[in-house]
Amino acid sequence: MSPNAQRLLDEALKLPPEEQEWLAECLLIKDEHAAAEVESAWGDEIKRRLDEIDSGAVKMIPHEEFLADLDAHIASKRRE
Repeated sequence: MSPNAQRLLDEALKLPPEEQEWLAECLLIKDEHAAAEVESAWGDEIKRRLDEIDSGAVKMIPHEEFLADLDAHIASKRRE
């Protein structure tokens, strides 16, 4: 990494989290056309997921049940 890039990174990491997020987004999405494509793709994905829920193709579970399942899974992996 060049010294300039390292200096920029060091400065960026001193920014508040919301400014870091904004900066990262600007670097990753270099133009408005790309940003519109990403936003459209997320819109499509959200619609697809909602359609799956509405059709019954996926089963919703309560948040507490998900967390309990996740904790159990992590615990089992640690025992391996």
